[in-house]
Amino acid sequence: MSLMERGGVPISPVTGLAWTSNSSTCPKDFSLITITEDGAAANFTRSFAMKSGYYLCYSKEQSGGVVLSDVRILSEKDAIPHGYRFIAEHLEPKVSVSKRKRMCVRVVPMGSVDTAVLDVKVTARSKMMLQHYTCVGDIHGYVIWCKTGPFTNPIPQAKPRSVSLDLRGLSLDQSVPPSLPPSNPHTQPPGNLSMRRKDLTHNHVDVTTAIDGVPFTLHPKYDFQISKNLQLNPQLDDIRIKSLQDIENEYNYTFAVEEHAAKRTRPSALTKVAT
Repeated sequence: MSLMERGGVPISPVTGLAWTSNSSTCPKDFSLITITEDGAAANFTRSFAMKSGYYLCYSKEQSGGVVLSDVRILSEKDAIPHGYRFIAEHLEPKVSVSKRKRMCVRVVPMGSVDTAVLDVKVTARSKMMLQHYTCVGDIHGYVIWCKTGPFTNPIPQAKPRSVSLDLRGLSLDQSVPPSLPPSNPHTQPPGNLSMRRKDLTHNHVDVTTAIDGVPFTLHPKYDFQISKNLQLNPQLDDIRIKSLQDIENEYNYTFAVEEHAAKRTRPSALTKVAT
């Protein structure tokens, strides 16, 4: 009958309103309002001749991320306001809602507003007043009341993640840093560390990377010190490492022929004429 907890504490905003024939046609995550605040049956009927009516149902399911910011009742001559829509109808066959007065709601994203509809109540006698509630209007002798106010968005809970045993063994408080392979002395001198690394070292924080403690080795096909029982890449068998003297001996050229040819004296034209 009420969307409030005992004691008047709002538990969550209303996220949906709809018409339904009974509990069997009521959608999932919706609850029926079967009794009014003054104890009458909350069965909305178009006339006394109707054998079955319909009920108002509500939802507070927040998985959709929307809330109701306003509820209005319009007559058949009123145009629906911008941003509003008629509430859904989940009725049995051959049952319809009266068009003379219809209920519409404004649905907005949960994070876009600070206040929303917190509670909806129904009364059978229009003379009954509900404190801290706003009268929305009447439909077929029943009066709809709404209470609006601030609400708190649900805080998402972080999902626990499994941590492997290897990662649990890592600690930033280790007194002895993990052993590393000797680095190339020509890569970077120790004094050229970044300012961030210097600050971390000054604060006695052990900087751990993903490759700390991993030994450096060559692939077997490029390791010439590998055991003779393993077969090396046949393409590497033809490679011969030459020394500087070998290269000079193989490709040395003195240019003596060119130098001797340059020193030869050619006969001039005058010598040929005299002859």
